[in-house]
Amino acid sequence: MKKRVVVTGVGLVTPLGVGAEETWDALCAGKSGIAEITHFDTTGYPTRIAGEVKNFRPEDWLSVKDAKRTEKFIAYSIAASRMALEDSGLKIDESNENRVGVITGCGLGGLQIMERTIVSVMTRGPKRVSPFFIPMLIGNMAPGMISIYLGAKGPNASLATACAAGAHAVGDSFRAIQNGSADAMITGGVEAVVTQSCIAGFSAMKALSSRNDDPEKASRPFERDRDGFVVGEGSGILIIESLEYALGRGAKIYAEIVGFGMSGDGHHISAPPPDGNGAARCMQAAIDDAGISYDQVNYINAHGTSTPLNDLYETRAIKTVFKDKARSIPVSSTKSMTGHLLGGAGGIETVFTALTLKHGIIPPTINYENPDPECDLDYVPNVARKEKIIYAMTNSFGFGGTNGCLLLKAYENS
Repeated sequence: MKKRVVVTGVGLVTPLGVGAEETWDALCAGKSGIAEITHFDTTGYPTRIAGEVKNFRPEDWLSVKDAKRTEKFIAYSIAASRMALEDSGLKIDESNENRVGVITGCGLGGLQIMERTIVSVMTRGPKRVSPFFIPMLIGNMAPGMISIYLGAKGPNASLATACAAGAHAVGDSFRAIQNGSADAMITGGVEAVVTQSCIAGFSAMKALSSRNDDPEKASRPFERDRDGFVVGEGSGILIIESLEYALGRGAKIYAEIVGFGMSGDGHHISAPPPDGNGAARCMQAAIDDAGISYDQVNYINAHGTSTPLNDLYETRAIKTVFKDKARSIPVSSTKSMTGHLLGGAGGIETVFTALTLKHGIIPPTINYENPDPECDLDYVPNVARKEKIIYAMTNSFGFGGTNGCLLLKAYENS
């Protein structure tokens, strides 16, 4: 019999704040974390805006020595993990260290150190390369360093499935607990690629919003005048445990994870299929895994990137899966406020979904001013909504046609 899995702790480092409470309050207030880029000189770039993390001090979360030689994405993930562990009250020691694992998702890893190192090699030669270059670059150093800092010695992995990586990490962690490979997992996603090459690359694809004169209104999912997504950075981490383990130590519980689905589009390297078939199959897989009917889902935290194609095709996919109920289900995109964290998106958005279930508040889709006649669902426009939710879904779709959907439920001890 599969074990029930619950969320007992959350940690957030986002463009809206450092900490779950600060981020959640801003999210529910409909605030935007998007502004002009400060990480580098954007002169000549078509897009000069992003969702940067503000007021983050790595030395608050790492040793002074490590803070100086740790890439930003690793520092974000350690900070969010320490927050989540403290929030959960879980103590890791010799009695349980082999039964607590770490799986995180990261799409691109340490692009900043890669950019700096390439310039150094080309201009100064190979002897000037830091011995920390490779450890600072690779995505799996996030779960590696989390394990080192927190002492979790169970299953350990990093997923690099583009913008679905964070969701896939939570899903794999969910499976690890269900099948008895671990009692608890530290899981989620991270990304920190507000860098020259990343912004230039996505700009070359015509994927980014160029609403530089009004950054806070640039990310406008499902809205008629959307013109592309906005890159965000940060980390969202959850502590998830078997229900038995959580109850045994008297843990508080945010929500229960009840379903996980994956699919592949088999269509295009970056564009989803026009009918949303891959996304629809993924959502249906999560519903089937949970053993419920589509009409029991009360809320969808959408992938909702603010690109013309994604938002239209995700809308079509939702209509395919939820049929006659599609127009009555609240669907919101929190990327309207955080921007798109790429591999970190599934981590923060799973946290947001758990908090929605816990607090009975649906975050809005801000900047929704002019409806798109082809995107005609209830997108919770501009203002958060108080509503008791029983089942909530969160969607994450990535380049290459890789999809991940998680289904969470309000916790009931039955």
